[in-house]
Amino acid sequence: MARTERQALADTLVAAGPDAPTLCDPWDTADLAAHLVIRERRPDLAPGIMVPALAGRLDEAMDEYAARPWPELVEDVRSGPPAWSPTRLGPVDEAVNLVEFVVHHEDVLRGDGSPGPRRTIGADLREALWTHLARFGRLYFRRSPVGVVLATPSGQRATVKGTTEAGTVVLEGEPEELLLAAYGRRRVAQVEETGGKEAVASLWAAPIGLA
Repeated sequence: MARTERQALADTLVAAGPDAPTLCDPWDTADLAAHLVIRERRPDLAPGIMVPALAGRLDEAMDEYAARPWPELVEDVRSGPPAWSPTRLGPVDEAVNLVEFVVHHEDVLRGDGSPGPRRTIGADLREALWTHLARFGRLYFRRSPVGVVLATPSGQRATVKGTTEAGTVVLEGEPEELLLAAYGRRRVAQVEETGGKEAVASLWAAPIGLA
């Protein structure tokens, strides 16, 4: 599924062009494509994501990659990592890249900031995303001051943060919509919130996501 999503993302990048907006503001599609390529091909620059003192080298490399001819940059996204990368192995690719590609694909598709889906998500991919959320939801919502329950229209439920004195919020939506909410894309995620008004406000005021 990661390979399929990679190809679909590359197709969407081609259609969007290098200057289209994304949800990763202030990045445009060229910046996002550069990020994807550097992530896979330049592990030497990865510390710049977490260490401010090293961010300069990462920013310079981002600018250089983003300035490359668009067809070449997209082809690097499409062709994937070099032969020495562990993500050339199918199971590693699925674990490391599937969710990354899905989120960034939606970053491009919903780059105008409007909520709601732009494509049809297959049942297998939805099940994979739900499995991911059930396993790692506690990480995404660990700083929530309220309890959080994730639910899908088909009846799946997962408690990812136990109830607190501030209450509990139930977030219901398809797995891809819940994933976007968990990644801080609440404004475009088609998710229904059930809970007290103050509890919902407290949830979204908290730093949700991996960062």
